[in-house]
Amino acid sequence: MAEPVLTEIFGANAIQDANSLTIDKNDLVAIGLTPSATNTAESLLAAIIAIAQQTLTAVRQDTHPEQSVVIEDSLESLVTRGDQVYRQLTKTISFEKPDSQSAFDPDDY
Repeated sequence: MAEPVLTEIFGANAIQDANSLTIDKNDLVAIGLTPSATNTAESLLAAIIAIAQQTLTAVRQDTHPEQSVVIEDSLESLVTRGDQVYRQLTKTISFEKPDSQSAFDPDDY
């Protein structure tokens, strides 16, 4: 089996060419994003991670060994910054490749 395709990770309308990657915000509605002209960069990143997590699971990797990236929920905790308490939701993103002792390179995945 092949590694996941663009639309499996970024949504049904995701496209790319040599210079750009386009992710349709409407594809991110199902995981909670409300599309607007003023979405924050952090909300967009959170939505992209959440939609990718639906495909990039450890269970899927077990049956699709070509998959090199796994996103999993990790610890949930409360943290304090100043006088405010925040709920911290942690996700672990694992990048796996044959061992070559090289540094992180996105092209390897």
